[in-house]
Amino acid sequence: MYKIHPKTLFVGQILQYLPSCQSTNDEASVLIAQIDPNEGLVVITDNQTAGRGQRGNQWEAKAGENLTFSLILKPGFLMATEQFWLNIAVSLGIYDALQPLVGPSLRIKWPNDIYVGNQKLGGILIENTLHGYSIAWSVVGIGLNVNQIDFGYSTATSLQALAPLPNTYDLPGLLSRLCETLEQRYLQLLAGQRDTLKINYLQILYRFQQEHRFESEGQSFRGTIIGIDPHGRLAIQVNGQIRYFAFKEVSFDIEGRS
Repeated sequence: MYKIHPKTLFVGQILQYLPSCQSTNDEASVLIAQIDPNEGLVVITDNQTAGRGQRGNQWEAKAGENLTFSLILKPGFLMATEQFWLNIAVSLGIYDALQPLVGPSLRIKWPNDIYVGNQKLGGILIENTLHGYSIAWSVVGIGLNVNQIDFGYSTATSLQALAPLPNTYDLPGLLSRLCETLEQRYLQLLAGQRDTLKINYLQILYRFQQEHRFESEGQSFRGTIIGIDPHGRLAIQVNGQIRYFAFKEVSFDIEGRS
């Protein structure tokens, strides 16, 4: 059972704990469909059996060893075309909570992964419900590898693997801290501090201003990430020209050549 007392106005003040569920994002979406939940409500489980990642990938996590939760927000101040700003705020909120634990190698890998070096520490999946031209509801799904050590793939890591503690990490304590930093960044977005958020985001963006190998439509190419456009597209300079890529249109060649 999770009992947290975050120093927040609304994020994490109401917590719905499920010992097991298929997807906390699905459970949060059911709450939105059935009732008018309070903004900041968090749905969390010890055992997510069918968690989703971006591109339809499955998120795998051992029961009781990690954090898998969803946060309900009402960002009605954001237009549908501005939804990537929420991604920026959420990414920074996670970074703020984890960077003191793992150090300066922590990065945000566009569009929604948390990386340390070339290994994945966590992921974000934001699902929005629109009302007209604005966002009525957002379900912010977050999965973080915390105390799990063994993974089925070499590109995964965890807090305990990176910065081990004798008695492992306190999951409710870490969740409470995440609620605080997520709310701080969300309130920055609400206050219109977009320039600050974008500067902070680019400072911690994985492979920013570094030449790297990418893949798009089955073709491999070298390029340099130079920024993010207002719609959240990745701007990559390739042979002196700037190309823009939306979600799923480009991938990093991490395991291959640099």
